[in-house]
Amino acid sequence: MVHAAWHSCGSYQVNVGQLQAYRALGARTLSVALMDAPAPRPPRGARWEAYFAASADLAADKRYFCGPSRWSALAPRFLAHAWWRLIHGDQATWLVELAKIAALPPGLEDEQIDLVHTNHYFTLPFVARMLRGRTVPVMLETQDIQARQYILRNQGGFFVPPYATYEDMLSIELEWMRAADVCVHLNEEERAEFALLLPQARHRLVYPAIAPVPCGPGGERIVIVASDNYGNFVSLRWFLREVAPLAPGVEVEIYGNIDAGVRSRDKALYDANRRLFKGRVDDIGAVYAQAACVLLPTIEGHGLSVKAVEAMASGAPLIATRRAFRGMAIDPEQLSNVTLADTAGDFAAAVRAAGQRREQGPREASDSRRLYDEMFSPDAYARALHEAAAPLLSS
Repeated sequence: MVHAAWHSCGSYQVNVGQLQAYRALGARTLSVALMDAPAPRPPRGARWEAYFAASADLAADKRYFCGPSRWSALAPRFLAHAWWRLIHGDQATWLVELAKIAALPPGLEDEQIDLVHTNHYFTLPFVARMLRGRTVPVMLETQDIQARQYILRNQGGFFVPPYATYEDMLSIELEWMRAADVCVHLNEEERAEFALLLPQARHRLVYPAIAPVPCGPGGERIVIVASDNYGNFVSLRWFLREVAPLAPGVEVEIYGNIDAGVRSRDKALYDANRRLFKGRVDDIGAVYAQAACVLLPTIEGHGLSVKAVEAMASGAPLIATRRAFRGMAIDPEQLSNVTLADTAGDFAAAVRAAGQRREQGPREASDSRRLYDEMFSPDAYARALHEAAAPLLSS
């Protein structure tokens, strides 16, 4: 399995689930973590140290680490092509070029490989070099249209005109995707979009396995859980600016490394709400288990929301916008422990009422937990992954 060397985010949790599923199916698993920025060779450097510290639960029979070195990123061709594109906001080309100069880790070429499950189109140049001379099926997991994420990310960056457009970056993404034998998508919206964009490719919908969180007894906390990405920042900014002032006196606790993102993007907003931010914790399951209510104030973002699935798995009462359930072929109005609120006023009213709500029955039997077990549990994912991978291996 080839994946970006990311941690503390939804994609990392997807990677954890992938390796667990393949091992449950009887495979010997290799994890190849690819750094997405110039860095010292592993294990040196702050980026690698942070990754190692946060990825101990990545269960593989053997782990490999690789990425572009700082010296290779100073080569004249790379400077002229990749760096020049990046200053105009072309992150699609930037990541492809980084993957091209990532050195193969020692020993990887000697491994017997029967199937490559690679994550994100920009890892495919590395996969092509890794498999040079071998005929091995490649299953690409897209995890959203990345060009869309780049446009969002560029809104908070400093680039020079002419700016890279969505169409420019999408064309690069699609060109590399054509190299995969089958494209796996994490949600229905994504599958439908890619099926239109690449009609000649093979597409499958496979919801990711999200690790279950405990269905605890609940408590007094009203919590938000969010990792640091731009969509989460926009959503949390909406909550803090427009919702929270309409629910005075209600204390909300915010968990995850989103605190760093808010501090860097809007220091005044962070300072005004500093007391609410609890940062990243080692046991997020305990937070869910002790929560009276979990908030999903999602107004921005694309792809399946991992934190929404986690919240569903907890069985806790949820207050959410409809956008929190994007990409899921479900009707959230049918979930009895979910309150839907799409305007600031409605969301604030639901938050104010949260402390007076009385739960009906154990959380293990809640509607959201039952739905999690059917669609997003490790067992459900392993079954779907087997159905996608078996034809490739048999051929």
